[in-house]
Amino acid sequence: MRLLPLSSGYYYNNTAQSSIALLQAIHPFQTRLLRKHSNDGARMESTTTNTLPQRHHRSSKDNRKKLVVIMGATGTGKSRLSIDLATRFPVPCEVINSDKMQVYRGLDITTNKISMPDRRGVPHHLLGFFDAHREFSASDYRSLAASTISSITVRRRVPLLVGGSNSFIHALLAERFNPNSHGLSSEISNELRYNCCFIWVDVSFGVLCEYLSRRVDDMIETGMIGELADFYDPDEADSDVGIRKAIGVPELDRYFRRFPPWTRNRSTDLEEDVQRENERKRAMEEAVVDIKENTSELAEVQMGKILRLRSAGWDLKRLDATEAFRAVLARDTGKWAEDWEKDVVGPCIKIVNRFFEE
Repeated sequence: MRLLPLSSGYYYNNTAQSSIALLQAIHPFQTRLLRKHSNDGARMESTTTNTLPQRHHRSSKDNRKKLVVIMGATGTGKSRLSIDLATRFPVPCEVINSDKMQVYRGLDITTNKISMPDRRGVPHHLLGFFDAHREFSASDYRSLAASTISSITVRRRVPLLVGGSNSFIHALLAERFNPNSHGLSSEISNELRYNCCFIWVDVSFGVLCEYLSRRVDDMIETGMIGELADFYDPDEADSDVGIRKAIGVPELDRYFRRFPPWTRNRSTDLEEDVQRENERKRAMEEAVVDIKENTSELAEVQMGKILRLRSAGWDLKRLDATEAFRAVLARDTGKWAEDWEKDVVGPCIKIVNRFFEE
């Protein structure tokens, strides 16, 4: 069972600083949207735009744009929660992806992109739009995400920033951002460009690791190996640019070097063929173990970064989804739905409602 059937100077402004090289790497549709931006962050055209009554979401004490940020380690149900919130909130919402691997085109299974049916009509931005073989930096994200937020708020909709790449989240939200810093290795800024409502979806580490292991098995069942076989290029196997950093790519590249996906050599010696097949199976098992271990390590690193953000003064509202995940692992759909609603969705909606009433 899966939660969804089943990331040398300072920048101070929100203006998109898109270079020609950056535009060339973006999906043509996204490029057309960006070309419609003026320097003051005018809104971009969108096929999902509807005319809505004017509503203000700013506190009388704070004139910054309001933004809901749903964060958490990989696999904690952030995308699911964003859809639950967006489909119940009285004002239309739009999701801005903040997962650094999901910004790239392709490998939808490997990078766990939310499917079109699971989006339930909620518009998504910065998801699967960038050239997979080029690097999309935190500075690029800061510029394009800020422009997207402006577009959404101009249309009187609520922007939901959703994803697990805390370095991207910090790059976007920090008032002062050093483009030469590496992730969250430098000092964390607690001065933010936006008035944020932070929702932190948390799951106890042991339960999450068990769930992540099962999720990898689910991904394999739904075609991840075939997806990575089609993506494999022996001339690029040593590269770590763009989407090639996604967990699953390097692990399977090592496997495909030994057992290329386009060949299944057979000898005239049956015993030799059996030995080769056994080697292939062992190599695949090792690759899958590596993927599971690396995914758990990523979750642990992400949890550590979230705690650093909280220690730096970010007001993160923690929602404990552990019991809901225990129910998922027990394959108890009824209890899963009950716990998810009671421990996560209900409290989230209350927090967000209070945030916009302030």
